Amino acid sequence: QVQLVESGGGLVQDEGSLRLSCTASGRTFSVFRVAWFRQVPGKEREFVAGISWTGGSTFYADSVKGRFTISRDSERNTVYLQMNSLKPEDTAVYYCAAREVQNATYDSWGQGTRVTVSS
Repeated sequence: QVQLVESGGGLVQDEGSLRLSCTASGRTFSVFRVAWFRQVPGKEREFVAGISWTGGSTFYADSVKGRFTISRDSERNTVYLQMNSLKPEDTAVYYCAAREVQNATYDSWGQGTRVTVSS
């Protein structure tokens, strides 16, 4: 299995920026894709952005396109989520997840990091 540790959350004002980090350990050689999800209490967890572990292809939810950028540092086994022009509706707990080559779903999750955007 893959272990994931997120960091970088916090409190930021409207239109501010934050960068989240997700560092992977364990079976990193089997990782196919890494993604960020977010969840607000009472709502379902939603996809935010994803990146291919080896090829670097990226994917974004429409709500964050043009504001968020996902990237990876292969040497550090770390995926970043640069979040610019943050809005109060971006407030959530952000989770990093990994999907291994042999699996069809994201089955490794981090503990989450809280992002709060004040208006």
